[in-house]
Amino acid sequence: MLRRFYPDIYIDSAYDIDFKAMYDKGFKGIIFDVDNTLVEHGAPVTQRAKNLFESLRKIGFDTCIISNNKESRVKPLAQEVGSKYVSKANKPSPKNYVKAMELMDTDRDSTFFVGDQLFTDVWGANRAGIKSVLVKPIDKHEEIQIILKRHLEWVVLYFFRKEKNSSYKDGVYYRRIFEQ
Repeated sequence: MLRRFYPDIYIDSAYDIDFKAMYDKGFKGIIFDVDNTLVEHGAPVTQRAKNLFESLRKIGFDTCIISNNKESRVKPLAQEVGSKYVSKANKPSPKNYVKAMELMDTDRDSTFFVGDQLFTDVWGANRAGIKSVLVKPIDKHEEIQIILKRHLEWVVLYFFRKEKNSSYKDGVYYRRIFEQ
């Protein structure tokens, strides 16, 4: 039952992902969450985020940001980093993960998702049939409803780490299905 929430990769930060290796594995599109994945919750875009998206374009990736936030939050960030976007995504519904792939002209086999929450971000990506990367939240100060969800996430991550089909290498947890 808990496996539906398991990410394919669990890593400290979106900025620590080896994007070149992912591209070499055949991935061409990346769907990102915004708050606590790329920037602190509610914060403006950072130079670090701009640099990341510039390097992703140089590698050959297309990107799309999807967020449950309103367009007034998502659009300015997406424009500053040069990414497509979907606001009010209603995650974990897979509908807007699919829409993001359509915007990037990618498919389930060539797209992966990066986000900081299991029960919205990762579960939605899993439901959409794409690989999921869970990152630790950037900001430790969160709204109370998110803090409560984090406690439940710890339970899921405990079993994820113990699961015999996951492996730990160089500070990163991988599900074996991702290494195939």
